[in-house]
Amino acid sequence: MLKQKQKLLAQANQQLQQFAQVVNGDQPVRPVKPNETLRVGIDLGTSSIVMVVLDQQDQIIYGNFEYDQAVRDGLVVNFIDSVHILERLKQQAETVLGVTLTTACGAIPPGTGAGSAKIVTNVIEAAGFVCRRIVDEPTAAARFLHVKNGTVVDIGGGTTGISVFKGRKLTQVSDEPTGGLHMTLVLAGHHHWEMATAEKAKRDEAQEADVFAVIRPVVEKMATITRQTTQGKPQQPVIVVGGAINFKEFIDTFSQTLGTPAHKPDYPQFVTPIGIAMYDYDA
Repeated sequence: MLKQKQKLLAQANQQLQQFAQVVNGDQPVRPVKPNETLRVGIDLGTSSIVMVVLDQQDQIIYGNFEYDQAVRDGLVVNFIDSVHILERLKQQAETVLGVTLTTACGAIPPGTGAGSAKIVTNVIEAAGFVCRRIVDEPTAAARFLHVKNGTVVDIGGGTTGISVFKGRKLTQVSDEPTGGLHMTLVLAGHHHWEMATAEKAKRDEAQEADVFAVIRPVVEKMATITRQTTQGKPQQPVIVVGGAINFKEFIDTFSQTLGTPAHKPDYPQFVTPIGIAMYDYDA
């Protein structure tokens, strides 16, 4: 099991580090060949919208993101803002790559229904893409991580999504409304701050120790949700992803409450969008 976990994370980290080097930059990993078919993944997150471009072998080509306040709890609440952000990301990527991006895939938190999938589809298509499919977020993360057996916990801005895999098959999937937004709410309430001030402090590395001391109970709740969902026996390995987990003490705190070791890849905020892009192919 240890070797499996180490192999999964090593493979993932290599691509994640490569993605981090080109994200929002002015150069792709490599030039795009004439008439080359590319795959695009779009993650409409609560705190940011991320776009990933892969080649047909699922290798990183380019990516970009923009912070936003257009999505809440995995559901688009400001359609126009979401479309405008995605249009800017699309135009930026096309300028860097020198090609037109035509198709894309999106994702939603598990269990949010056909209505949520339709909204995400509409945003993607309004920005100029053909939307090939909508997948659930933790399953997309598991695809990128090449998980055969294990538990993937996707902690986004609004929700904690849990997918359990056995023998490559998805055996359990659930989603609960606790995520990075709830960290911000707790921080704002504790200090009597505006939400924007709390969000800025949450992302400030210089304030990380003080911030985490306040939001620790939210992290413990995320782990409790995972423990209860898996009845205290999560399929190993447990891999946690999502932008809300970028705190030095997060994994230790999460693991202690969960009652078993959990692990995170480098740049966990990019795991799910890369996995989403892997679904952008003809059915």
